[in-house]
Amino acid sequence: MGMMGNLLIKNAAELVTCSGFAAKRGAQMAELGIIPDGALAIEQGRIVRVGATGDVLSWLKASGKDLSRFDTIDASGKAVLPGFVDSHTHLVFGGYRAEEFAWRLRGDRYMEILQRGGGILSTVAATRSASRAELTETGLRRLDSMLSFGVTTVEGKSGYGLDRETEIKQLEVMADLNRRHPLDVVPTFMGAHAVPPSYKGGEEAYIDFLLEEVVPEVASRRLADFCDVFCEKNVFSIEQSRRLLAAAAESGLKAKLHADEIAALGGAELAAEIGAVSADHLLQASDTGLEAMSAAGVIATLLPATAFSLKEPYARGRFMIDAGCAVALATDFNPGSCFSESIPLVAALAAIYMNLSAEEIVTALTINGAAALGRAQVIGSLDPGKQGDVILLEYPSHRFIAYHLGVSSVEKVIKNGVLVYDKLNQGDMQC
Repeated sequence: MGMMGNLLIKNAAELVTCSGFAAKRGAQMAELGIIPDGALAIEQGRIVRVGATGDVLSWLKASGKDLSRFDTIDASGKAVLPGFVDSHTHLVFGGYRAEEFAWRLRGDRYMEILQRGGGILSTVAATRSASRAELTETGLRRLDSMLSFGVTTVEGKSGYGLDRETEIKQLEVMADLNRRHPLDVVPTFMGAHAVPPSYKGGEEAYIDFLLEEVVPEVASRRLADFCDVFCEKNVFSIEQSRRLLAAAAESGLKAKLHADEIAALGGAELAAEIGAVSADHLLQASDTGLEAMSAAGVIATLLPATAFSLKEPYARGRFMIDAGCAVALATDFNPGSCFSESIPLVAALAAIYMNLSAEEIVTALTINGAAALGRAQVIGSLDPGKQGDVILLEYPSHRFIAYHLGVSSVEKVIKNGVLVYDKLNQGDMQC
């Protein structure tokens, strides 16, 4: 495959367009805009034409396009979809927490482990001591794996530093990963991920420190698009979260929340009140909070692999969609509560335990994931004008994504019109 970003994909059994430029809510999530015997043309990395194969070929001819300048993929018997958007991960970290997984299986609770210095705090120590080169190297390997699952854009959060130096280091590593890897990496500042031991009992003072010492640098250097906070019992209160996110918003960082994961604290209500882009987890979110989120257009980002890993009840995905919410799905890849970047696992859990349909799952992983990152105008669907981020499945239908339980059905990944992953020929890719 050439590097020009000119590509014709034709004869797709299903061209799943997910067409749209904003999040899809409620019943809209089942609308995939499927074109049988579909094709699309990508020129200089952007989608220029989408339709039935005959129509696209006729358009190319009528437009006087030189087809010899286009690489061609025959997608006969394959489903073609937008690249997946993994809109909630913690992909840059040092160390691992395999022993904690064993403790949880023994019956220890997540918050118990955190309070005795494990959990996030254990990763903080390992990330502080890791060099930039180490974090970059492991980050590149993780992105390679994500790519193989069909992910073309991924969000990454800081939050394993809880000090100025390491938080900035994590965000700088993400910027480096974004430059060096085909995947687009969208950075989120999450200095309020836990209370560092040096501030134990002094959460307000720690918020002051973040707002005085870290947020201004992150904002002025444009190291992050979003500010996120772990709004949770025994971590950061509703009031502390509101104060941090409001001040960060004034600096240009859009709001996200880890909300109502462990306890029904009112994080969903807060997300609606401040107009956050997304509220994530939501295992314990109230009916009132979810209805407020729906009314305010806040995206509910659900992370079923985390609930699975923690043996917690799943977020009420079916209820949320029926209440008119826009739901996104993401992996929450991290070293503690969900050490998995598996999109097929997320899809299967969403289908079986959250009662989402195959169509809703695709929407949640594409256009709604894009909207959760403020990028629904440029990625997340196969529409003319958008980035040429496309995946081909080994199978003829999108239904195989959840049905092929826990196993990737992705055969090829195209980023900006260039083939960057091919399950059939992995030795010759651009990544």
